[in-house]
Amino acid sequence: MAADKSADQGTEKHEGAGTSGITDQEKELSSSALQAFQAGNYDACLQHLNTLQDINKDDYKITLNTAVAEFCKSNQTTTDNLRQTLNQLKNQVHSVVEEMDGLDDVENSMLYYNQAVILYHLRQYTEAISVGEKLYQFIEPFEEKFAQAVCFLLVDLYLLTYQAEKALHLLAVLEKMISQGNNNSKNGKNESGNNTNKDSSNQKAESGALIEVAKSKIHQSAPSLFLKSNFEYLRGNYRKAVKLLNSANIAEHPGFMKTGECLRCMFWNNLGCIHFAMGKHNLGIFYFKKALQENDDACAQLGTGSSDPGKKFSGRPMCTLLTNKRYELLYNCGIQLLHIGRPLAAFECLIEAVQVYHSNPRLWLRIAECCIAANKGTSEQETKGLPSKKGIVQSIVGQGYHRKIVLASQSIQNVVYNDGQSSAIPVASMEFAAICLRNALLLLPEDQQEPKQENGSKTTSQLGGNAENSESSEACRCSILACSAYVALALGDNLMALNHADKLLQQPKLSGSLKFLGHLYAAEALISLDRISDAITHLNPENVTDVSLGISSNEQDQGSDKGENEAMESSGKQTPQCYPSSVTSARTMMLFNLGSAYCLRSEYDKARKCLHQAASLIHPKEIPPEAILLAVYLELQNGNTQLALQIIKRNQLLPSVKTLSDMRKKPVFQPVHSIQPIQMPAFTTVQRK
Repeated sequence: MAADKSADQGTEKHEGAGTSGITDQEKELSSSALQAFQAGNYDACLQHLNTLQDINKDDYKITLNTAVAEFCKSNQTTTDNLRQTLNQLKNQVHSVVEEMDGLDDVENSMLYYNQAVILYHLRQYTEAISVGEKLYQFIEPFEEKFAQAVCFLLVDLYLLTYQAEKALHLLAVLEKMISQGNNNSKNGKNESGNNTNKDSSNQKAESGALIEVAKSKIHQSAPSLFLKSNFEYLRGNYRKAVKLLNSANIAEHPGFMKTGECLRCMFWNNLGCIHFAMGKHNLGIFYFKKALQENDDACAQLGTGSSDPGKKFSGRPMCTLLTNKRYELLYNCGIQLLHIGRPLAAFECLIEAVQVYHSNPRLWLRIAECCIAANKGTSEQETKGLPSKKGIVQSIVGQGYHRKIVLASQSIQNVVYNDGQSSAIPVASMEFAAICLRNALLLLPEDQQEPKQENGSKTTSQLGGNAENSESSEACRCSILACSAYVALALGDNLMALNHADKLLQQPKLSGSLKFLGHLYAAEALISLDRISDAITHLNPENVTDVSLGISSNEQDQGSDKGENEAMESSGKQTPQCYPSSVTSARTMMLFNLGSAYCLRSEYDKARKCLHQAASLIHPKEIPPEAILLAVYLELQNGNTQLALQIIKRNQLLPSVKTLSDMRKKPVFQPVHSIQPIQMPAFTTVQRK
C-alpha cells in the first residue's frame, strides 16, 4: 500500500531532519512510532506521535504522520479525512508542486507523494502524473525506498494512461536502482570477515531454493497467468489465451476488498475481448454481460458509502475506489453490439459510458456510427449486396396491353430524421450523429507535432488505448471525416459534406478504402450542387488504386515472432459484403456513378459506354439495382421501350446490352430477317398471360 510506504518514509524523514535541533527524547519517540507503525500497532504509534506533537507543535510532518497512521488504523476507510488533512497541510506550508525548483522544496516531497496516491485512487491520473513527474526530477536526494515508491507509482500511472515507453524507461531505472541496492548489501556482508563463509554459503543455497519456489508460485498465480494470456491474445493465439485464462485459480486471489480488483469480472471481460477478436461477437456479448453482473455484485458488497457529500469516498478501503469498472464494460458491450448489428442497443450502452468518458473522441465516433447504422436502409440489396426486383419495380398496374410498370424511386435526399425535437437530445438520429462527430473532431489534438498535448488532460484518462498517439489520432481523424461527410449528405447539407470530403482527401495518411469513399462523397455533394464537371473528376476510376482498410504493419507482422508450429488464427474481422472487396469492384462502382453523372449532362453515349465497361468487370448477379435503373433510363431515352422492359424482366444488364447491339447490327447485314426475331404474336400472348 502506497500510503504505508509514505508513512514510514515520513517518520524517517522527520527523524533525520535537522538533527542539531532534535533532542534525544524526540529521536526515541520518533523511532518508537516508526517501529509501532511497521508492526501494525497503530494505537501505540499514535500515542508516540501525540507526545511528539506536544513537544514540537510547529512541525507539520508529525501531523502528516498522524493522519496517515489514523488512516491505516481505520483499515484505510477514511479517505476523505486524509485528503482534507493533506490539503490543509499544503496550505499551511504555502507550497505548490508546480513551484518546486530546488532542494528546499524536497522537504515537502512526502506531502506531495501522499497527494499523488490519493489522486491515483480517485482516477485523476493527469494530476497525479504531474505531481509524480515533479517528484521524479528531485529523486536523487530521496532515500532508496521512497525513490522506488515514486517510480512504481509513476509506472502504474503511465500504464493506465497508455504511455508504455515512459513506463518502460522507468522500469529500467527501477531495475538499476534495485540491483545497486543489492550490490551494496552484498558488499556490506563481505566486510564482516571470512569466519562465516560456510554459513553464508548455506544461507545462499537456502535462499536460492526459496527464490525458485517463489518464482514457481508467481508463474502459477492468477495475475501472472492473466498477463501470459494477454500476451498470447496480442500475438493472435486466441485459443491459447483462453486456455491460460481457464487455468488461473481465481479462488486463491485475496479479493477486491484487499486489492481493489475483482478478478472474476476481469476474467469474463478478457474472455469477451478474446472472442471479439475471433469474430464471435454473440459469445463476446455473453461474456461481457457476465462481467457486468460480477461487477454489480462487487459494488453491491461495497455499499453506497457515506450519505454525507463530504464523505463520499469514505466508509470503504481506498483501494476499492478503483473496483467499479461498469463504464469500461459498457463501452465493450456497445462495441460488440455494434458489430452484431444491434445499433440501438449499442447506442444505449455507449451513451451511458460517455457520461464518464466525455473527452474520448473515439467514443463519440462510435456513438455516431450507432446512429448511422440505426438510420441506414435495411432493404434486401443493402443487407445482401445483391440486385433485387423489389428495389426496381414498385408496383404493376393494369392488364393486357394496358399493363404498366411503376419503377421505385431511389431519392433519399433531405430526409427529416427527427420530428421537431432538439438535435441535442441523445437519440439515435442523424442530427445527433452530426453533433457527436463535431465533438470528436474538437477533442482530437490539433497539432500532431506536439506530443505533450497528447498526454494532456483531454486524452490520458480515457478508455482502452485512447490516449491518442500520432498514428492512431490520424486514423481516427480520417474515420471521423468520412462519417461526417456521410451524415451531412444524409441531412442534405451538401456544402458541409463537400468540405468534410475535401478535408478527408487531404489527409496525409489515408487508407485506400477511405480515399475511395472520399471521392464518392465529394462527387455526390458536387452533383447535388450542380457542379457535374467537378464531380466527374472525382469519379475517375483511376482514382481507385487500393481499397484496403488501413491495417497497421504491426498487425500484419503478428505472426512473425511465433513458433514454427503456431499458426496465426483468423481474427474474424471481415469486410462487409456491401463494401467493395477489390479494386475491380470499386472501379466498377465508380463507373456506374460516372455513367449517372454523364446522364445528367445528357451525354448518353458516354454513360452507356461506362455502363457497358462496368458490367464487363463484374458478375451479372453483383450489378446493383441502381445500375439496372440507369440502363432502363438510357434505353428509354434512346426510344427502346421493349429493351427497357426486357432489362426489368430479366433483372440483368449485360444480356440486354447484347440484344441492343444485335438489333443495331442485323438490319445492316441481314435486312431480310430483321422482323422475324421479334415474333409479335408470341410476345403478345405471353404478355396477356
